[in-house]
Amino acid sequence: MGKYILKRSAIMLVTLFAVATLTFFMMHAIPGGPFSTLQNVDPAVKAAIAEKYNLNDPTWKQYVDYMLGLTRGDMGPSLKYMGMPVIDLIKSGIPASGQLGLIAIVVVVCMGVPLGVLAALKHGRWLDGVLMGVATVGVTIPSYILATVCIYFFAFRLQVLPSFGLETGKSYILPVIALSAYSIAFITRLMRSSLLEVMSQDYIRTARAKGLPEFKVVARHALRNAVLPVVTVLGPLLAGLVSGSFALERIFAIPGLGKHFVDSISNRDYPVIMGVTLFYAVFFVIMVFIVDMLYGLIDPRIKLN
Repeated sequence: MGKYILKRSAIMLVTLFAVATLTFFMMHAIPGGPFSTLQNVDPAVKAAIAEKYNLNDPTWKQYVDYMLGLTRGDMGPSLKYMGMPVIDLIKSGIPASGQLGLIAIVVVVCMGVPLGVLAALKHGRWLDGVLMGVATVGVTIPSYILATVCIYFFAFRLQVLPSFGLETGKSYILPVIALSAYSIAFITRLMRSSLLEVMSQDYIRTARAKGLPEFKVVARHALRNAVLPVVTVLGPLLAGLVSGSFALERIFAIPGLGKHFVDSISNRDYPVIMGVTLFYAVFFVIMVFIVDMLYGLIDPRIKLN
């Protein structure tokens, strides 16, 4: 186990290094700069600002300085919010994105898994067809389209739910629906197909032949194996939901990481782009690592070597 953890830790560090390197050079390859859009500003002032933030240095030197700063936990200052460190900007966006994402993942698990199990148990019947039809529609509708439709009907036409912010409990309803709809549909389809495959195995037929009730066959023997593919996707899914949907946070005016990321791209705020990207990458690889560790708990046959 110890060797496995060390090996995975090394892989995660290499992955994060690659993400940071690629993001840095791709970002600097885009024409223009953080202050190229400033209007009616004296060129000398622009030059002074660029000098202050070392933007006049060669790209390789900026890269080395940035990577050395990362080793000290320093992501640099934001170029838009003068004087504000990027790490503080990320911290300010984590609560909103984190709360929204955690609520969404609970909704996804509590709805997607049971609906998938129900569809599998009713395989070939009308209920299975209805659930799969709804799930198919769910995976084809983009979240921002669903968000726009929800705002139109529930906020403007019916006026029963707020359309922006997270001030009250009701404010979470529309963002959670838009954020979790695709994931619910995806998990439902995945759980159904996985459980159907497991239910066709020989050991399930053996359990039935022994006279075990269908509920015990499903609960004790089938679900543990069928849920493994779902657990596999829950790690990256949780990382995406907790980190926040950039488009949805913009639509619902939620002050989370998505807002900072979109604004940083518009303003060419290099340090913020790097910071949010690395934060998402760190969270992603950690969740994948946790999922791998859970395999051994769910299925004792899986050994972490």
